[in-house]
Amino acid sequence: MSDSLERLYLAVIAAKDLDPAVSRTARLFQRGPTKMAKKLAEEAIEVVIDAVNGKTDAVVRESADLLYNLTVLWASAGVRPEDVWREMERREHLLGIAEKLPKSPVKVPKVSPPRVARRPIVALESRSLRKRY
Repeated sequence: MSDSLERLYLAVIAAKDLDPAVSRTARLFQRGPTKMAKKLAEEAIEVVIDAVNGKTDAVVRESADLLYNLTVLWASAGVRPEDVWREMERREHLLGIAEKLPKSPVKVPKVSPPRVARRPIVALESRSLRKRY
């Protein structure tokens, strides 16, 4: 699989400077990362909808579109497929390949701040001042 994505990445790099009138890849590069991100999100939504509806063939087709658009965004951001594979290997060593890393490394229990005397808050309401406690 990584060979296919590497070939796709190299093809995207080669196509980015082609004529935008004939190359979807060049058109995406011309329009910039915001358009690239929008296209990636659209494809992800299509994969989800087709998966929920049990349309396996459509999931395959839309997943290919998703990978294409992800690769275009990677190229725009200066990310290479091997950068992603390295991160996947790092995660595999930490939790196993089939697990997603938590957003924060350690869950710290919340500690309530010490209670202090509250000062009144003054708010304007209908041209008069009121204190709230």
